[in-house]
Amino acid sequence: MTRFSGGSPTREGLLNTRGDSPQRRFHDDVTRPSSDSEKPLDDEIDLHGNSPRRTPMGDWAQRWFGRYHTPDQGYCDRKDTGRGRQPEKGRNRGFCSRYRICFITTGVILALFLILSGSGVFWIYKNAPKDGLSPPWYPSPLGGTVKPWEESYRKAAMMVEKMTLVDKVNVTTGTGWSQDMCVGNTAPANGVGFPALCLQDGPLGLRFMDHSTAFPAAVTVGATWSKDLMYKKSRAHGMEAKMKGVNILLGPSMGPLGRMPAGGRNWEGFGPDPVLQAVAASLAIKGIQDVGVIATAKHFIANEQEHFRQAFEWGLPNALSSNLDDRTLHELYLWPFAESVRAGVGSVMCSYQLVNNSYACGNSKLMNGILKDELGFQGFVQSDWLAQRSGVASALAGLDMTLPGDGLHWLDANSLFGTRLTEAALNGSLPMERLNDMATRIVAAWYQLKQDNQTEWPAPPPEGDGGPNFSSFTDKKIGLIHPGSDDKTTAEVNKFVKVQGKGNSHGQLARQIAAEGTVLVKNEGGILPLSKKGSSKKRDAAGKYKVGIFGEDAGPGVGPNECPDRSCNQGTLGSGWGSGAVDFPYLITPLQALKATFDADAVGITSLLSNDIPVKTSPSLLNEQDLCLVFVNSDAGEGFEAWDGVRADRNDLYTQKGGDKLVQRVARECGNNGSSDTIVVVHAVGPVVMERWIDLPGVKAVVLANLPGEESGNALADVLFGDVDASGRLPYTVGKSLADYGPGGQILYYPNSVVPQQDFKEGLYIDYRHFDKENITPRYEFGYGLSYTTFEFSNLTLTEKKAKSASPAPRPDAEATPPSYSPAIPDPSTAVFPSGFRKLKNRIYPYIDSVSDIKHDPYPYPKGYDEVQAPSPAGGAEGGNPDLYTSHLSVSVTLKNTGARKGKQVVQVYVSFPENIVDPSTGDQIDFPPRQLRGFEKVELDAGTSEIVELELTRKDFSYWSRGLGNWVMPTEGKFTVSVGASSRDLPVKGEW
Repeated sequence: MTRFSGGSPTREGLLNTRGDSPQRRFHDDVTRPSSDSEKPLDDEIDLHGNSPRRTPMGDWAQRWFGRYHTPDQGYCDRKDTGRGRQPEKGRNRGFCSRYRICFITTGVILALFLILSGSGVFWIYKNAPKDGLSPPWYPSPLGGTVKPWEESYRKAAMMVEKMTLVDKVNVTTGTGWSQDMCVGNTAPANGVGFPALCLQDGPLGLRFMDHSTAFPAAVTVGATWSKDLMYKKSRAHGMEAKMKGVNILLGPSMGPLGRMPAGGRNWEGFGPDPVLQAVAASLAIKGIQDVGVIATAKHFIANEQEHFRQAFEWGLPNALSSNLDDRTLHELYLWPFAESVRAGVGSVMCSYQLVNNSYACGNSKLMNGILKDELGFQGFVQSDWLAQRSGVASALAGLDMTLPGDGLHWLDANSLFGTRLTEAALNGSLPMERLNDMATRIVAAWYQLKQDNQTEWPAPPPEGDGGPNFSSFTDKKIGLIHPGSDDKTTAEVNKFVKVQGKGNSHGQLARQIAAEGTVLVKNEGGILPLSKKGSSKKRDAAGKYKVGIFGEDAGPGVGPNECPDRSCNQGTLGSGWGSGAVDFPYLITPLQALKATFDADAVGITSLLSNDIPVKTSPSLLNEQDLCLVFVNSDAGEGFEAWDGVRADRNDLYTQKGGDKLVQRVARECGNNGSSDTIVVVHAVGPVVMERWIDLPGVKAVVLANLPGEESGNALADVLFGDVDASGRLPYTVGKSLADYGPGGQILYYPNSVVPQQDFKEGLYIDYRHFDKENITPRYEFGYGLSYTTFEFSNLTLTEKKAKSASPAPRPDAEATPPSYSPAIPDPSTAVFPSGFRKLKNRIYPYIDSVSDIKHDPYPYPKGYDEVQAPSPAGGAEGGNPDLYTSHLSVSVTLKNTGARKGKQVVQVYVSFPENIVDPSTGDQIDFPPRQLRGFEKVELDAGTSEIVELELTRKDFSYWSRGLGNWVMPTEGKFTVSVGASSRDLPVKGEW
């Protein structure tokens, strides 16, 4: 039979409702993997239940570090480049060597420790996660239960009914890394007219793409607090994807949420508040899908740091486990995914790491119980690239599509689906009902986004001229059509289609987003906005106002695309690094824009694009300036790359490359011993600790420009010179130290077990919630930002729309009936490789070699597989029980612009729960954060004008998750406090309900 595991089945699990999962002993408790019947990761997969092959002792180093492909292949392992564009033959491969050295050093140290400890190096590969801590949830719910998807499922059922077994496996399995043009590719079902699908990164823009836009990162979009721009950015992003032939865009990202401020990929999301993240993500999904591209909500779920996120990537055979309780999951990390499903998202990507010691992509409670049942998700679940760690078990647990199709290692031609999925269906291990639902969900999403419209989506060659018109693996016009294989066939793979909008309209949109996402946090004496002619008070002998621009971050460095996936910090910082980054078509630097904006007849500019000022060779460089602008930054990114000791997650929250010393030096010496003013501009992936210089007398203004994308300098100049109001607001808290964020805000930099354990003991208290609970004064609070005008809040009115009641309405019945198919197992002979079929090296196929390959031994289904699961009372529609989104309270407030110019303000609404609330099912007293964001609206007003701003608050906004009831509960005793203002700590008007 087809087996994906060794030994007896174990109990799969997820959520520890106690929230205190035990730490694993480092030398004991050698166990099987945690998720259903996943195979131990040191075993080679055996299809027939035979003893697994062990890696020879002499090959331990290869097993430790993974396989590196030969130079003539032009590829290096994911541990070097991840989903990075693999270097073509003849390209500089230095970055692969650099990272390999890092892994070898780490591996040798760990190996020596294990050997000296007496346990031996192979102990680490025999150990595995303990069983999970929550009940299993089977079977996987069928899609097609809601009215908005009914017609798409009807069409999908007609197509899937005609598919062969091979077709269904093709649709659910990637063809393998770099086998086709996109970062992810599925094979077609030609017999029924279903095309190969192209999946492409990412949340910032289109990765590996020419003539496309490098938009501001999501953290910058979050800093705009503008619903309008959140939507417009993603609609433009989706249009670019469509014009390049991308079916499925791998974004937006809402995981990581941002639990730890130093997290390497926080910049790919919108900020560490679930409501801000949810609003932005849902609007991003609507923007992308409104043009017909399938959006992907990722990474599901609790994927909060890069260290140890993935098996083998960090020298360990298993990934880190994020351990959290049910309430924390629902009220923080799941909230944005619920809103994404409610927005109709077509795909969800499960994450690399374990959740409560069960791999997220093999976890039935997460995918079946929460995502598909409770949230009513109608699309398909795809794995992150190589995040699948089991075969049949992950399919039973709810995984619908594996990507890129490879098995446990890159380009290993050993898929956990593909042929194995075919065999599992033929021998009865995987019920045909599950495989049919997997294929139907994918096809239904295709129909839902109207990708069957061949006018909008022409068929790929040879039937049409559609499909991807680019290659992720070469910049050349002519290239290999299957670059990861042994096929040397070439064609025109890059057509260089320009997709940046008419007249670079997308660039102008990027500029607006970057400007509105720029946060002014200090403006002493109203030094900003600047005059383009400088100050009339200071002039040199030539009558010019002298401006000094300092710091590497102000200039171009050696070019924005110098390092693969932007994995180095040089020049001005416009993006973090990793699969979420893109190739810049251009990058306007701050120096360029400042030179173009200052009046050259009135202002003389001196620049030093270095963080090291050579005082001995130029003693008057600082002293002669009338105004100094200093640029500093802080970079991070995805775990497959490292730069200068920063291994994805930041090591601290200080500026990098000596930035703090540069600011100190400039602020103390600008003019005559600091008599001239200094403005500090920070480009960063997240919050930066400024305590080393923020209170220096010379530092008059501080601008946090986040990650602004291609129009960086122009957007910054728009704000600095007041062409637009300073309207960005912080999407995170800026603390005075990393320690201020609490124990839950700290990266786990060193493994504390063979399966590293990270307990989310802080629960709901991350970012501003933690600061508020512990009464810690931040440097700048969540939601904070200055404007060039002033605003006044007044006349708060709370209008009850519906009375309080503890429980939502009963879960409604399904609005539609899922498709049904014959459960009959197909004839195995229909799945045999066709005679004369040419197999390409490393490519994943759905076929079997022979009918004799099919064995019918009993399959060890996971415990609980046959238990009947009650539908969640919190479910019933996309996003959950529809009554959760019923409006209970209308909030109305008057906002007035009391200043002298037009400006924008963000009206922020926070809710404080009543005190002394006891859960009716458990008797536990429920603890609540002092205040939680529940809504916001960005408003533009002319000077002296006012506007009544109204927001609706729903049942869910006033509810907590009851672990005893498995449902949302609204307190009915006591009073809620609704506070409205300009930040989490500036809330001048309050009311009770």
